[in-house]
Amino acid sequence: MKRPHWPSWMPIDPYIVLLIGTVGLAALLPAHGTGADVASGASTAAIAFLFFLYGARLSTREALDGLRHWRLHGTVLACTFVVFPVLGLAARGLVPVLLTQPLYQGLLFLTLVPSTIQSSIAFTSIARGNVPAAICAGSFSSLVGIVATPLLAAALLGSGGGGFSADSLVKIVLQLLVPFVAGQVLRRWIGGFVARHKKVLGLVDRGSILLVVYTAFSEGMTQGIWHQVSAVRLGALLAVEGVLLAVMLLLTWHGARALGFGRADRIAIQFAGSKKSLAAGLPMASVLFGAHASLAVLPLMLFHQMQLMVCAVIAKRRAHDPEAAAAPAGPAAASRTAVGTGSR
Repeated sequence: MKRPHWPSWMPIDPYIVLLIGTVGLAALLPAHGTGADVASGASTAAIAFLFFLYGARLSTREALDGLRHWRLHGTVLACTFVVFPVLGLAARGLVPVLLTQPLYQGLLFLTLVPSTIQSSIAFTSIARGNVPAAICAGSFSSLVGIVATPLLAAALLGSGGGGFSADSLVKIVLQLLVPFVAGQVLRRWIGGFVARHKKVLGLVDRGSILLVVYTAFSEGMTQGIWHQVSAVRLGALLAVEGVLLAVMLLLTWHGARALGFGRADRIAIQFAGSKKSLAAGLPMASVLFGAHASLAVLPLMLFHQMQLMVCAVIAKRRAHDPEAAAAPAGPAAASRTAVGTGSR
């Protein structure tokens, strides 16, 4: 089996180009009136179907098998749902000097979403790290995030979180958790079909997210929300996110070393514990923030591309570490990426 391939140059994720194009389409041709109602209904259905597919893909047996690496997975979960949110709360001091309140709310939401799956696996494999651990860590993070992200959002964003309210928890249960559980229950019968049609369903995944983005940014355009963002504020947001990513990359690497993890495990912890899932975050933001989702997801979209570019460079450097020569990459395990969910 070949290891997951990642370009040697700093990657521009083609999906990010599609997302930017979707934002541009929403800016030029936002949905109005009946069209907006149809787009909103289709977006709601797409989100439910998206999480149904997540549930149908996730192998419960593989997740349970990975529990024997509880220290590693606990470390990744702590980075994702404890350290990241703490840093997000600390960034509150940047308002209003560097960030506006809506952009800060989006930045804080970014720190609450689960980790990636596929890109964490790819980078871990390239760097010759513990690929099976990266698979399980990403899967656990996604599973925990379905419950943890909305609860953290309720606690940290509150009713002032750009439209977030207690009703959003009910929507999360109905639109995300119930479809996910249904997918898990039906996986016994439809798991084979999902695995055989992974590529086609992957396109459905991405198309659903594009629809969610178009709906969110259309609502933002009709409400004039983009008048709140300037080029200077966007530049400040990018700088803040660069610092956030750098801090997490350093903490995950040196913190894992201090906890006694070996090189292969440290690589898995660094890549799984320092990144955030665009695919999980976008539909969650749509449910949680409603008409205010456009600004809420902007920091996540920027962070996603930044983490890909930076981690691609780190993975290539890790592959040429002196320790790497004696460390097998575990390529066979990489073929188990069926638990993944696309460009997460």
